[in-house]
Amino acid sequence: MSRRRPHEEDDGYDRAYRKRRRVSENQEIEDRLETLILRVGEKSSSSLESNLEGLASVLEADLGTFRLKILRILTDCAIRMPEKCTIYTTLVGLLNAKNFNFGGEFVEYMVRTFKDSLKACKWDAARYALRFLADLVNCHVLSASSLLQLLDNMIDAANEDNVPQVRRDWYVFAILSTLPWVGRELYEKKESALERLLVSIEVFLNKRNKKHHNALRVWALDNPHPQEEYLDCLWSQIRKLRQDNWAEKHIPRPYLAFDSILCEALQHSLPAILPPPHHESYIYPMPWVVFRMFDYTDCPEGPILPGAHSIERFLIEEHLHSIIEMYHLERKDCAAHLLNFPYKLKIPLEYCIVEVMFSELFHMPAPRYLEIAYGAILIELCKLQPSTMPQVLAQATEILFMRIDSMNVSCFDRFVCWFSYHLSNFQFRWSWDDWESCLDLDAEHPKPKFIREVMLKSMRLSYYQRIREILPEQFNRFIPVKPEPDYKYAKEGAASLPGTTAAHQLVVSIRQKCTPEEVLGVLKDLPNPRSEEEADSRFNPLKIDVFVQTLLNLGSKSFSHSFAAISKFHYVFKILAESEEAQICVLRNMFELWHHHQQMMLVLVDKMLKTQIVECSAVANWIFSKEMAAEFTKTYLWEILHLTIKKMNKHVIKLGGELSEAREKLARAESSSSESEEEDDDSSKKKADDGEKPSEEMVERMEEKLEVAQADQKNLFLIIFQRFIMILSEHLVRCDTDGRDYNTHWYRWTIGRLQEVFLAVSIK
Repeated sequence: MSRRRPHEEDDGYDRAYRKRRRVSENQEIEDRLETLILRVGEKSSSSLESNLEGLASVLEADLGTFRLKILRILTDCAIRMPEKCTIYTTLVGLLNAKNFNFGGEFVEYMVRTFKDSLKACKWDAARYALRFLADLVNCHVLSASSLLQLLDNMIDAANEDNVPQVRRDWYVFAILSTLPWVGRELYEKKESALERLLVSIEVFLNKRNKKHHNALRVWALDNPHPQEEYLDCLWSQIRKLRQDNWAEKHIPRPYLAFDSILCEALQHSLPAILPPPHHESYIYPMPWVVFRMFDYTDCPEGPILPGAHSIERFLIEEHLHSIIEMYHLERKDCAAHLLNFPYKLKIPLEYCIVEVMFSELFHMPAPRYLEIAYGAILIELCKLQPSTMPQVLAQATEILFMRIDSMNVSCFDRFVCWFSYHLSNFQFRWSWDDWESCLDLDAEHPKPKFIREVMLKSMRLSYYQRIREILPEQFNRFIPVKPEPDYKYAKEGAASLPGTTAAHQLVVSIRQKCTPEEVLGVLKDLPNPRSEEEADSRFNPLKIDVFVQTLLNLGSKSFSHSFAAISKFHYVFKILAESEEAQICVLRNMFELWHHHQQMMLVLVDKMLKTQIVECSAVANWIFSKEMAAEFTKTYLWEILHLTIKKMNKHVIKLGGELSEAREKLARAESSSSESEEEDDDSSKKKADDGEKPSEEMVERMEEKLEVAQADQKNLFLIIFQRFIMILSEHLVRCDTDGRDYNTHWYRWTIGRLQEVFLAVSIK
């Protein structure tokens, strides 16, 4: 007889339903709490103070059930929304006044986040966590003395020996960038301890090595705006803040409205926090030079631009940089958030935005994000603010052009790329007549060179006839030559050339869809013009001349046609160009055909490197050869060189990654082979997922391949730097012999390119 109560099944269903419903209700409450916390401080019909008070009461009521969730959300907000730092510290202060234990738990949670960020090399997150902890002193959650102890420990880390300077710099930067929030409170309560901290920082900065400064400057001259190293600039701003008794006008401080409540709350002390020791795997932020383009005299009537050494300038720029970091992948959102800057009525916002955008674009040695991202955001800014932004951007362009003489070569290239891209989005309209003075300058002077390079870049974004229409008549010299092939075997007088007959036969054969072997048959009877001592059956320059120029001319209709031709006759390239000298000959003939079309040469060299028709070392030797002397200061040639360096670096990194992966698989396989049969079954499944187990011989072969690639990489760098030394030495000797000044435009371009390559190699 069944002992089950009647309707027991129904009761079970009800219990499960009630449990699901309870879980669902909890999830709804969690989501509501998260939304409330995230949105506090946004535009609302109520005041911020009343919203904070109401939210603190709601969270206190839910602490029993959702304590961990609230802790996690508040900590995430502190790190991910640093611009709302003081709002969240006020909220934590109010919660601490209501529930002391929760305040202690939050401090522990925040300290753990700070430590974890340092260990994980999340330097911005660590800095935001430190700022938040410092602002908790203002809210009477933390004691000032315990914060000062933490800052002293960070100064000790900055004074360690045998650690990279970038590590030491970061700790000082983190302290200095926190002081605007808490400096006033420390000044009032712990003035002597604060002064000792500042003296320690000053001693550190006075001893600090700044060899990197000149390499990271956008402009070589400090007139009209000094190009200051970032720590020196921030230290000057902090000193000015100290002179003003630590009073600044930018940081909102909602906790001041709750002073009577917060000052009665009990304070917590930070535990002893020691920065983690340096490890060789840690990667620290690199130093930079603060970019300055405007001062208050550049801005029309209206809000005044804060001075270069006012702390407000630092706070505004840091906030704008963080907006770009957060939204750079969505250009429309980024532009909208930049224009909705919270303090836009107090500052000339358009000038601040444009200066920060160009500081990101010209950041040395490389911008944080793709160059086109900044161009796209600036276009959106012009669309959203058409009454002011285009004028400010035009003013900035004029300033950059006027100062272009002393501009870093890398930044010159980026300026060219940005300006041509920007023009292409605004129908190439510009007041060219304002730049008429550059018509009288030497062709190698940066100003005429800039216009010429902009036209060449614009042609990549448009077409030849359109570019002819852009410039006024007096600027005709800057219009590029029509980008078409210069095929010598079809020109007048070609009959006297030794390879003309074979070239014509080759045209017929290729059009009849011949095989690579038939192409070699057409070329086989061509004589070798090299002398017998040089003669090498693998290298006949006439064969290469006829084949390369004819094939690329037949594929000249588009990039795709050229790529198809190279792919189909790849075998012929490999037969004719086995040695490096032969590969240089291939490149020379490609240049002879396409010297009017820079973009075609760029993509063809890229294709030849990818298909291993030419080696990286051959490209470097070709660029520095005598035949390319007239092209040496043109931008496209350096695009090709940097493309070659990147290809080589990527190849080495790829082989290194494959080798590491193979070693790990081999180690896993060897360790699993010594385990039990059951574990062997599991590992066999794992191996099926991981792929076939590599043998020791395979790993050895991979090691050899990596060693060869690293040797090729080293050889490439040696070739480049040796060629630089040779051509610069020849120039100096020639100028000395002729009694001329060595500091010519050519010399400055070449030194700039050498510096650019050094930086490219250093960040590989």
